Amino acid sequence: MKLQVTPPMTHDQNSFSFPAGTFRRQDETPDAQFYQHPRFVTHIDEGAIAAVTQLYREYFPAGSTLLDLMSSWVSHLPAEVPYERVVGLGMNEMELHANPRLAEYVVQDLNQQPSLPFEDNAFNGAAICVSIDYLTQPVAVLRDLARVMQPGAPLVITFSNRCFPSKAVAAWHALDDRGHLVLVQQYLQAAGGWHNIELLDRSPALRHSDPLFAVIGRVV
Repeated sequence: MKLQVTPPMTHDQNSFSFPAGTFRRQDETPDAQFYQHPRFVTHIDEGAIAAVTQLYREYFPAGSTLLDLMSSWVSHLPAEVPYERVVGLGMNEMELHANPRLAEYVVQDLNQQPSLPFEDNAFNGAAICVSIDYLTQPVAVLRDLARVMQPGAPLVITFSNRCFPSKAVAAWHALDDRGHLVLVQQYLQAAGGWHNIELLDRSPALRHSDPLFAVIGRVV
């Protein structure tokens, strides 16, 4: 297990910009078409899923009100931990409807509409699991996510080395695992409203398991 806590930001967040073409994708057709059919599969293996669940145990205490952003038919939350409410936002209604941990859900394409349909300070935890690589407006999404979360609330962003290649942004394809960690860190820094950012390697010890990486941020 590796842990790195990043130092405080020193540059001006308002001047932060990404190179042209950072968020281009091989397939620029509407995402609603790509996700119109449900995929009742998991996108990482059991070892990596267990690593995600353990992170949720550590960062989301019992009784939390959680937002599962870019959600699907399974949220990987620990079965033994009761939460006050879990809200999902994702692309496919059939998948969201099948998720037993969701008290309610919203179908929304964040690449078309990055603003979240929730009140200020509505959640005290949020998760983005193996999906951050598909956001074409990640800074806008993460900026608004800070708005709907309470001060000090943790955001757990997890990812592996798998993706739908045609829908992942160009920057994701250009970088290795370490580069992905730094890229997501830069998303949070550019969005503003986040601090105490941690970069984690939680890859399972099993040799043939999928790797698992996480970026954790807390709302200012």
